Amino acid sequence: MVHRAAVAEVFLTGWSRTAENRFALTAQWPRAHSYFTPVNGCYDPLLASETIRQVGTLLSHAEFDVPFGDQFLMWDLHHSVRPERAGVGAAPADLELDVICSDIRRRGRRLAGMRYEVTLYCAGQVIATGGAAFDCTSPAVYRRVRGDRVGATGLRPLPQALAPASVGRFLTTDVVLSATERPLEWQLRVDDQHPVLFDHPVDHVPGMVLMESARQAAQAIDPSRPFLPTTMRSEFSRYAELDSPCWIQAEPLPTAGNGDRQVRVTGHQEGNTVFSCLIGAPGAAE
Repeated sequence: MVHRAAVAEVFLTGWSRTAENRFALTAQWPRAHSYFTPVNGCYDPLLASETIRQVGTLLSHAEFDVPFGDQFLMWDLHHSVRPERAGVGAAPADLELDVICSDIRRRGRRLAGMRYEVTLYCAGQVIATGGAAFDCTSPAVYRRVRGDRVGATGLRPLPQALAPASVGRFLTTDVVLSATERPLEWQLRVDDQHPVLFDHPVDHVPGMVLMESARQAAQAIDPSRPFLPTTMRSEFSRYAELDSPCWIQAEPLPTAGNGDRQVRVTGHQEGNTVFSCLIGAPGAAE
């Protein structure tokens, strides 16, 4: 229902319809996770984006009658997390989600795509907001669009990873960037055998991997200062292919008056922009 093979990667726990295009969902964030690790005692903000992503696929199948096997093309995904309310406590975080769907498009009776906005509550307080927009298509159309890319696998051997600590990770296997000779540019390191980032076989780089590359690029600018990505707004222009190098570029933006930091990250492949992400962190994060 949420396009995850492992139960441990499913964060949604229930749903119900509250109005024609409005839904109430529940979710749970674990205190510890093999990949979405806490940052300075705060839940990894990318948990919010992954939870929001799962909302779209769940509702599409369960409430909008999208058949299993249809393919989803994410156009944008964003989150804004309240870090002061997102601390890891003595028990898993039980969340309530208010979801409003809009721009619902159909091809005949079949859902062609939609946009949705999500408010996430924990203990009655807003812990995060976000949303996404996507298209969905039948397997036959997808095969025509993807052509000989269907069944593609990642480049081997993998390029050498950056030092994990320089991108806020603990394990080399979790690093998605490799150094280049150009400043503030890296090669995307795509391990299509990764148990979380590639939970099941796909023929392109998942959007969550691209968002992780943006987070790691923002952290790599200054490894000495933890970068808590409380805001992320990602736009996806085309599929990022597994079998071609993808280049990740970071552009630090002027610091806000309150000290918050922002970085614009873009990904390029075969001369085309595949995604862009505006990512922000509180200036007080040290």
